[in-house]
Amino acid sequence: MTQDPFVAHRSLLFTVAYEMLGSAADAEDVLQETWLRWSGVDRAQVHDPRAYLVRAVTRQSLNRMRALSRRREDYVGEWLPEPLLTHPDVADDVELAESVSIALLTVLETLGPLQRAVFVLREVFAMPYEEVGEAVGKTPAAVRQIARRARDHVAARQPRVTVSRSEHKAVVDRFVAALHTGRIQDLLEVMAPDVVLIADGGGITAAALAPVHGAELVATMLAGTDRSASETTTVYLNGAPAVRIESAAGGATVSLVIANGRITRIYATSNPHKLTRLDRPADLTR
Repeated sequence: MTQDPFVAHRSLLFTVAYEMLGSAADAEDVLQETWLRWSGVDRAQVHDPRAYLVRAVTRQSLNRMRALSRRREDYVGEWLPEPLLTHPDVADDVELAESVSIALLTVLETLGPLQRAVFVLREVFAMPYEEVGEAVGKTPAAVRQIARRARDHVAARQPRVTVSRSEHKAVVDRFVAALHTGRIQDLLEVMAPDVVLIADGGGITAAALAPVHGAELVATMLAGTDRSASETTTVYLNGAPAVRIESAAGGATVSLVIANGRITRIYATSNPHKLTRLDRPADLTR
């Protein structure tokens, strides 16, 4: 029996929606809406099911992005993407791992919905301009211009430092060890002087409402965190080694950007609504 195209391409469709929305919950909603529409389609009229489904997911994601942009204006504090537990082998595909990284998804949040959709389809999934145009309702010429502006916007803001998986994990392990000691000096030794901490508590948990700049301030803040009843482990989140903290009071995830053996950026998510999908790895593909 031939597998339904939606089922066959579900991992791809989820990845597209997640990269456009930065939220696994919203991506799942988009897939549900797409499945309902797909169920009523005359399959005989669909010549390329994969392209058709990507277009459908893109349109649903665009609609949701426009609605979410208004909701996020009222968000308390910094908004970070929903972290995903991923298989370690996602890190083997460097481009996929980069495209789902918390760092890039945070930058993509600064794009408008149309620019973000075009960037994801063109730069991440390498779709031809004609197909991108069909998905977003623009001409290929217009898509080229939108893609160029989006690419320049992202390049100006994205931390583009590539380190090996082993180096990344080694720094994460050092960071976890420093967290366990709670000593400011240990934390300072693993962070760059100009490190930035961005925290997302969603107004539900205690978190800095604005980015915290500088190793001294960040180390002092981290050293003062009560971890007496918490468990800290190294896991793979969004295609890279990261930190998961679990405690009775509530958990958190910490993703790191690393350069020259030191942490340059820390993304800490403690909003409980964004920590509900850490029980099993997400299936991501390009």
